[in-house]
Amino acid sequence: MLPYLDMQEAEAALGRELSFAEKLWFNYSANKHDYFLHFHNYFFLLFFYSLIPLPYLLAELIRSKKIHKYKIQPKVKRSFSDMFNCYKNVMQVFLLIAGPLQIIFFSYIKMTGIRTSLPLPSKWEMFWQILAYFIVEDYFSYWIHRCLHTKRVYEKIHHVHHEYTAPFGFAAPYAHWAELLILGLPSFIGPAFVPGHIITFWLWFILRQIELIETHSGYEFPWSPTRYIPFYGGSEFHDYHHYVGGRSQSNFASVFTYCDYIYGTDKMIGIRTSLPLPSKWEMFWQILVYFIVEDYSNYWIHRWLHTKWGYEKIHHVHHEYTAPFGFAAPYAHWAEILILGLPSFLGPAFVPGHIITYWLWFIESIETHSGYEFPWSPSRYIPFYGGSEFHDYHHYVGGCSQSNFASVFTYCDYIYGADKVSSVEDEFLS
Repeated sequence: MLPYLDMQEAEAALGRELSFAEKLWFNYSANKHDYFLHFHNYFFLLFFYSLIPLPYLLAELIRSKKIHKYKIQPKVKRSFSDMFNCYKNVMQVFLLIAGPLQIIFFSYIKMTGIRTSLPLPSKWEMFWQILAYFIVEDYFSYWIHRCLHTKRVYEKIHHVHHEYTAPFGFAAPYAHWAELLILGLPSFIGPAFVPGHIITFWLWFILRQIELIETHSGYEFPWSPTRYIPFYGGSEFHDYHHYVGGRSQSNFASVFTYCDYIYGTDKMIGIRTSLPLPSKWEMFWQILVYFIVEDYSNYWIHRWLHTKWGYEKIHHVHHEYTAPFGFAAPYAHWAEILILGLPSFLGPAFVPGHIITYWLWFIESIETHSGYEFPWSPSRYIPFYGGSEFHDYHHYVGGCSQSNFASVFTYCDYIYGADKVSSVEDEFLS
């Protein structure tokens, strides 16, 4: 409930006119008790759990060849009655467990400082807060999940969730009531650390619910925007965990895979060779991510290689050719090949794709060392692309060069003031 009699009083308190969104919020929440606003989370839980899995349910029932090829375990078929029974069981637990929890947690929410007042948070404030919620929840859930796979706890509690070795959307929250309580708690830790607005709180639980359903959907669609989120696990990653079942000691990630990677419990991460082949757009966006990640990392490694020690011990070998040519592209000290080669694997680690995408990704470096700048090259029309002339100048200057470090794109050189030095440019171009 807002502490203002009318909108004019709210604007006077803020010292400015309310935005359109704030006017909507004022009209909706001004006379509603904070408890009622908090309880929206429960309605959102029931609504989105009933809504989001429906496309996956239809895909499972229709079994169109165009869609079914993206099913992770295509031999497993679910009937409508099987999925509806799962839905009923989950809704019963929500009514008996989640509902009372909302009542109990209201005082906790008030204590943490989650507000319903004006002003509303900015988009960036909401983004960073929700990102913090995901990271905090993910870390705690990882260790709780590992605990649930110990022999005693699995037999007593977690085995219920693993009744479905090929999960589907409605099975996302299907679990023992105690597991819902235990795994639900980390969702409140992030908002306790970084309290925000009640709208951010709602959006956090909505997104978490959508993510949970997607990772249990049983489908890996190439057009899903979550495929381009670094360290995001997704449905294929979690589906493997269910496939292995009770003996699984891997792929515990709730959302991101970094904990599995750090603690050595990752499986099925990486480049795939299986069908279906990636679409052209999937390959395009993945390779773009690979270039950006590799380019930024290599920029700073390359600058380090031009320090006195780095150049004299390692990088001088690559600069033996002041006028590079195609075959000289990978000509370097063995240590440089190792050091500069590592960033090439960062992108595929963040956004793993098909082996064909991986092959295409490794072609570019020969052109920048070709020694030729052809006007018909399609790369000339790529924004911020360095190309052969840009990098050739770096070789021409040689060991004293403190410019044109770009691996692919020139934006780092531009931002950090290391783009082409004009004092010897005319001599170079002549």
